[in-house]
Amino acid sequence: MSSELLRLRQVMDQLRSPGGCQWDAEQTHETLLKYLLEESYEYIEAVEDNDRAAMQEELGDLLLQVYFHSRVAEDDKDAPFNIEDVAKGIADKLIHRHPHVFTDSDVTYDDVLENWEKQKREEKGRTSAVDGVPLGQPAMSLATKMIYRSEKSGYSVPIAHPVEIAPDISESELGEVLFGLIDQAQAAGLDPEVALRAATKKYIEAIKQYETKR
Repeated sequence: MSSELLRLRQVMDQLRSPGGCQWDAEQTHETLLKYLLEESYEYIEAVEDNDRAAMQEELGDLLLQVYFHSRVAEDDKDAPFNIEDVAKGIADKLIHRHPHVFTDSDVTYDDVLENWEKQKREEKGRTSAVDGVPLGQPAMSLATKMIYRSEKSGYSVPIAHPVEIAPDISESELGEVLFGLIDQAQAAGLDPEVALRAATKKYIEAIKQYETKR
């Protein structure tokens, strides 16, 4: 561990320990969640603005969240873990999922991309394409993830296309289409987030039914 990462761990430990900061000592995984979400969005904004100074600062804020949660986890009586355990876990995972880099395996780069979801299912004992997908995430990202999972699992779950888009449409043009749909939804008194979430839940149920028939 580099000196600055070690110093951050020491700072976090002092804040959480007796004689440290009362606010930091009182925090739990649950109370910290809103800050993790806020910092993530702030980093996204910094990237979109190409603000290098802000990117560095916001990455630091995100790193703090990882260290903060890890320090909170050290105090758990039943299943404690620390930042070293977190780092070991992700390093081991990266090595396992990149055999073409870290071993003499004949697995190719294309094989790794093709088997990525399969590896994740085997590692976590997942039996469904739905397993492990956070259902509380925004509807757009949830819908995108579920379609991706279904495709990678080789499923043939039909999706209606009431609005057809050109196959060569650009991201900018697609953005205008989506923005226009949201504008029309608002005018009709409909909530696009709620509507898309409901449609995605129906798609999830279709995936489950497909899996039961396989």
